[in-house]
Amino acid sequence: MTFSTVTFPIINETYEQPTGLFINNEFVKAKSGKTFAVTSPSDESVIADLQQADSEDVEIAVQAAYSAFKTWRFTPPNERGKLLYKLAELMDEERETLAKIESLDNGKALHCARFDINVVIEYIRFCAGYCDKVDGRTITTDTEHFTYTKKEPLGVCGSITPWNFPLLMFAWKIGPALATGNVVVLKPASATPLSNLYTCTLIKKAGFPPGVVNVIPGSGRGCGNAILQHPLIKKVAFTGSTEVGKTVMKECANTIKKVTLELGGKSPNMVFKDCDVKKTIQNLITGIFFNGGEVCCAGSRIYVEATDEKWYNDFLAQFKAEIEKLKIGNPFADGVYQGAQTTPDQFETVLDFIKAGKESNLKLLTGGNRIGDKGYFVEPTIFYDVPQNSKLTQEEIFGPVGVVLPFKSVDELIEKANDSLFGLAAGIHTEDFNKAVYVSERVEAGSVWINTYNDFHPSAPFGGYKESGIGREMGLEAFDIYTQTKLVRAKISKPTLF
Repeated sequence: MTFSTVTFPIINETYEQPTGLFINNEFVKAKSGKTFAVTSPSDESVIADLQQADSEDVEIAVQAAYSAFKTWRFTPPNERGKLLYKLAELMDEERETLAKIESLDNGKALHCARFDINVVIEYIRFCAGYCDKVDGRTITTDTEHFTYTKKEPLGVCGSITPWNFPLLMFAWKIGPALATGNVVVLKPASATPLSNLYTCTLIKKAGFPPGVVNVIPGSGRGCGNAILQHPLIKKVAFTGSTEVGKTVMKECANTIKKVTLELGGKSPNMVFKDCDVKKTIQNLITGIFFNGGEVCCAGSRIYVEATDEKWYNDFLAQFKAEIEKLKIGNPFADGVYQGAQTTPDQFETVLDFIKAGKESNLKLLTGGNRIGDKGYFVEPTIFYDVPQNSKLTQEEIFGPVGVVLPFKSVDELIEKANDSLFGLAAGIHTEDFNKAVYVSERVEAGSVWINTYNDFHPSAPFGGYKESGIGREMGLEAFDIYTQTKLVRAKISKPTLF
C-alpha cells in the first residue's frame, strides 16, 4: 500500500503517512475502493486521502483478530510485556514526529501534542509492566474442595475513539486490551486518524503478531455500527459524546457485549478566596483552554467565592489579564498556546454557544470572537456572573468557552456543582486541606483535582459518574474491564495408597 508524503507547515519538514487500512499487519485498500480526505483545521487544506473502511472491511479485520486471538491469548505474559515495552521505546524514539502529526491533524498546539505523547508513552510502559500481574485468587470453602479463580481475556475488543485526543485514546484502548491477552479492532475518528495509522508502522516494527491490532478508519455509520453489532466482538470501548454513547449501548445489546463508555462532561472548577491566586488562575486556564477546550473533563463551570466583592472583582481582573496573554494560531508557530478547533462542525457549535451567550445578555469578561477567516480559530472566551440555569452552564460546549458563577457558602457551592447531568471531573482550589477534602467527598465526580487540573497519571483511574460514562480508563481498574473471571472448583477425596 502506498504512503503519502506530508509536509508540516511553517517548519517545512516531511514524513511518510500510511494511507491504507491496517489489517493483519499490512496496510490494505478498502474493499469498496472508497477514500476520504483528511484536512487541516489550521488552514482547511487537504493533508492526505485515506482508504475508507465499511462493514466488509470490519468483517475482514474481525476475522483476522479472531484468528490471532487463538494464539495471542496464550502468549506468555512476559512476552506480551516485552512487545508493549518495545512499542513504547519506538514511540519514544519518534515522539516529536508523533506530536507534529497530532498537531497537524487535530489542530492542537504543539505543546499540547507533546504533553499527550508523553502520557501515551508512559501509559504503554505501565501496561507492559502489568502483563504478568493479572492474577486470580484461591478461595477457602472447606477441606473437600480446591477452589480458585483466574482472569481470562474477553477476545476481540472493538474500540471507537474521538478526534480530540487521537493517540492518547488509542493508547488507553489498546494498552490494557493487549496486556490482558485480548486483540483489537479500532476505529479512529475519521477527522483525525493519521497518528493512529503511523503508530501501526511501529506496532509492526515492534514485532506484534499479525491480527493482534487492526486500525480501520471509516464513518460511524458504515464502520462503527458494524463493530458494535459484530457477534465476535466481545467488548466495546467508546469515547465520545453522551448522546452517541447511548446509541452505542443500544447497538451492543443484541450481541451482549461488555461496554465501557467515557462520555461528556461539564466539570465544576471551584475557587475559594484562600487559594493561591496565581497558581489557581493558571490551573483554570489549563482546565478550560488546554487543547482548545476540546476536553471531555474541561473545567468549564468556574465557581468563584464572592463573600468579598473586592476580592472577587480583583480575581476576575487578574484572570482576564492572564487569558489575554495567550497566543492563538497555527500550532507550529512559536509560543502558540491554543490552536484551531478540530472540525468545522465543532467550530460552528462553539460560535453558536458564544452567540447564545451574547443574545442572552450574559456579561462577557473576555473573548467572544472568531480569529481570522481561514482555519477554525476562536478567542478564549469567558462569561461571568452567569445564572446556574443558563444554557452555557448546563450544556457541554467542547471549546474554549467557560462561565464564572459566584457562590457565598459551601452548601450553595456543592448544590450548584452537583446540579448537572454530568459527573466526569471537578477541581478545588484552596489552601485549606480540610475544606478541600470536605468538598471532594460531596461533589459527584469521577476525578477530583485539588490545586491542579487535567493532572493524569497511568496509575490513576479516570472515568465518570452519571451521564459521563461507565467504567474507567487507566489505573488497575482499566485491566479489570478487559477480563472475565473463571471459577475452577475441584473435588478432593482422600487418596488411596498402593
